[in-house]
Amino acid sequence: MANRRHFDAHLHSAVAMAKRMKQTLAVILLDVDDFKAYNDSYGHLAGDDTLKAIANTLATTLQRQVDLVARYGGEEFACVLPNTSPEQAFIMAEQLRLEILALMLPHQASPTAGFVTISLGIASLKLGQDISDKVLLNQADKALYQAKSQGRNCTVML
Repeated sequence: MANRRHFDAHLHSAVAMAKRMKQTLAVILLDVDDFKAYNDSYGHLAGDDTLKAIANTLATTLQRQVDLVARYGGEEFACVLPNTSPEQAFIMAEQLRLEILALMLPHQASPTAGFVTISLGIASLKLGQDISDKVLLNQADKALYQAKSQGRNCTVML
């Protein structure tokens, strides 16, 4: 799985390529809901195993070779989806959310659900739009924050 440094470089290149090729691009940021409570209840080793299971599920769900999934931060992951419309990105994000839910990883300390869930935020570079990778990432972060505000275990697209 790619790390944050690789993600940042890849996103920068992907945005430049999308603009040059006049294509769409989507970014998904996702966060494991209530992960601190998970670590507090089950321990950090169990938390590491859960993050590995989530990473594997994300990687196998994103099947196109041009897509990238990366570890973004502690319990956060990020996806870059070249040549992907906002509508396609929303469908993919929901598929990721449902695949993680289907793992049915117990999370008794979660006020969201009895299982591990994720919240997702999507931002898209639309055709003809001239925004930077930093602006795109900031929009995805705002969408993720909104998903958390709406009760978690959901997808928000700005």
